[in-house]
Formats: sequence, structure tokens, C-alpha cells
Amino acid sequence: MIHEIFMPALSSTMTEGKITSWLKSPGDKVAKGETVVIVESDKADMDVESFYEGYLGAIAVPAGESAPVGIAIAYVAETEAEIAIAEKMASGASSPAASNGAVDPVVAQTPEPVLAVAASTPVAKRSDRIIASPRAKKLAQANKLDLSVIVGTGPNGRITATDIESIVQPSAAKAPVQPATQPAVVTQPATQPASKPVATQTAAPVYAPQAGTVKPLTTLQNAVVRNMNASLSVPTFHVGYTITTTALDQLYKQIKSKGVTMTALLAKAVAVTLQKHPLVNSSYTEQGIVYKSDINVAIAVAMDDGGLITPVLPKADRTDIYTLSKQWKSLVERARAKQLQPEEYSSGSFTISNLGMFGVDRFDAILPPGTGAILAIGASSPQVVATSDGSIAVRSQMQVNLTSDHRVIYGAHAAQFLRDLAQLIETDAQSLTL
Repeated sequence: MIHEIFMPALSSTMTEGKITSWLKSPGDKVAKGETVVIVESDKADMDVESFYEGYLGAIAVPAGESAPVGIAIAYVAETEAEIAIAEKMASGASSPAASNGAVDPVVAQTPEPVLAVAASTPVAKRSDRIIASPRAKKLAQANKLDLSVIVGTGPNGRITATDIESIVQPSAAKAPVQPATQPAVVTQPATQPASKPVATQTAAPVYAPQAGTVKPLTTLQNAVVRNMNASLSVPTFHVGYTITTTALDQLYKQIKSKGVTMTALLAKAVAVTLQKHPLVNSSYTEQGIVYKSDINVAIAVAMDDGGLITPVLPKADRTDIYTLSKQWKSLVERARAKQLQPEEYSSGSFTISNLGMFGVDRFDAILPPGTGAILAIGASSPQVVATSDGSIAVRSQMQVNLTSDHRVIYGAHAAQFLRDLAQLIETDAQSLTL
């Protein structure tokens, strides 16, 4: 019997996927529950496991190509004798079902991804199996190396031939290329002057295609395009506010050594303020306003190869600042490795976008689909201000700008939220550690 492996829907918004790599070759034995292919969804690389045992008869969609959700991407033959039938199916030959009834009629007629494959949690290495390329296995066997102790650098921790060669002939292996930039998230104090940006923040980005060429959009970039097009149909408005960051800067200096990041501090401040403003944490649907049960703060992160993703800090208002910082570090690392689960980047109820680390004074952020508001954060820098007693002083200040869905949030709601956020940061920043 021949079974089809379909392109799975790894997220609710996924319409097509790209084959990152096949971990099995035609003719290889396939065990039930074994990972056979890695698929790039909207914003992550996911392992796809077979529900069937047999032989990978043929690959219909090779690595590097994309296919719509529900399309057959490979065929699994239960016996070696049926591999030829699978090859005919992959090449578009007449269906063998009419000739010998070898195809499972349920699977062939109902191409539901959930029946053919299951997406598993992407991890660097599985404890129950080893992911390695065929060439890597041969090299390891020839050099009597134990694959279980080797850390792979391929997709989802897959051991490649280069990994083996780097052990056998270290001088011949190429040193890993270090990215020139960090994700566009707040990792420096909010008071970083705009005129003195950190060198690594202004370095040329890794994403630098050759001039005069056309580079196809990645799956991630296509997802961003779809989201931005969807945002055009939403009536939005913008409200700005200037916040003095002196107290927040002092707090950051006190707890920075404990692993706390400015990103976590800002996310915590926003989350605590949202407790008083559930409407700003809500979103619009045709059925009415959806009031979210949790305050999940999403933060925009720029990817090195183009596009962006919004890792989510769940229940940020109820999570202590130290745990929040650890969670954020893990999210950023896995986002850059494309190992986030869909709920880790699509469950945000409120979004933060920060370009202040690049010296940007202020900007308008585009509202992500399914949310009611997004906060754009500019750089904090020394400003000459007039105090309440009429004197002149220098204060560190940053400008924030709230983009809101006017179907849900009105001007007064946005203004009150920003006023309370400013009051928390300016006069009660120490409470963020409680």
C-alpha cells in the first residue's frame, strides 16, 4: 500500500510551506513517528514525522521548493516492491489505484495533513534518536565516531558532513560566521544616547543580497507581507507621549547584573499598565470585542536574513522580572534559530516595537492582525526641559507612540493608557521588581 505525506498546516495562518531539507532519501527505511522532512512554516522550522512505516518511495517536492498546505510532498511504500509505484505517483503517472488497488483509498481521497504527518517540537537534538545526513553517518562510521555525542549545526540540530569533518580535520573546517547584528530588541539601557549608538547596532546587516539581482521572498517575508496587507483594512490612529526615564534607568543599573534586560523591564511596565486598561489589551472581531484572558506581550525582533517575528512573553503582568528576562533570552535565541512554536509568536495580545536602540526618536508602528494596539518606543536621550517650578533642567526622556484599532479603542482610552504607563515608569519603577 502507498501512503501520501502531505504538506501540513503548522499554524492557523499557514497556506504553504517550504521544504528546508529531507532527512530521508528515496529508498530509505522509514519508521512510524520518525522525522522525514523539515518544513519551514510562516516563522519557524518544524520537524514532520511519518505516521506510517515502510520505505520513502519518492519525493514529490524537493528541498528548497514550496507547496500549498494539503499537497502530497512524498510517498511512503509499505514494501520495497511498491517503491516503483510510488515513483510513478510522484512523477504524475496514472494512479495505481485503478490497476491494483495498492493505494490507501482513504488517504488518497482525503488529503488532510493531520492524517499523514505530525509536527513535533523542534529541538537541537532528540534523546530517542539521532538526526544526521547519510554522508555524515558514513563519515562517522569510517572514522569510528559516536554520533550521539556530536552537536549538529544543521536544521534542528541535524549532524552534517561538515560537523564530522570539523572533528576529523579541524583545520579544514570553516569557522562559523558570526552575525554582524543583533535582533532589533532592547538590550541596552533606554537612555542610550541617539548620537552614540553601540557599534554592533549600526554595523552592516547580514542580510545583504547582491546588487542588481532579484531574491525571492522567504516564507517568513511572505508571512509579513500577508500580515501587512491585512493591516491596511484596519482604521488606526496614533497617540504619542513623552516619558522621563530617570527612575527606570536607575532601576536598570541596580538589577542589570542579575540578568535583567531593559526589554523585560519595558514589557513588564506595559503589562502592569494593561491590567488597568483591558480594552487596550483587546481586539476586534465581527462578533464583537474580544477581551483577552491573559496579558501576553509580543515584541518585534528583526531577523538577520530579512523579515521579522514577534516572540511572546505570556502572562507578563504575573511573571517576575527575573523570570521574564530569562524567558526573553530563550525566546530570542530560538527565534533566530527558527525553533519557536506557533503559540510562541502568534499568541500576543499587545505588541511592542522598539527602534530606539538604533537612535530613532519616534516612529509609527503598523498594527499586527488580531490585536488592538502596538506601542512604538523611541530612543531615550538627555533633553533640556522646563520643570514645574520654572527652572531649566536636563532629563532623560523617550517618546512612545501608540497605534490603535479605532473600532475598539478611542483617543481617550489611548491617552489614559499612556498617561498611566508614564506615571508608572516615572514615579513607581521600583514596583516592577515586586
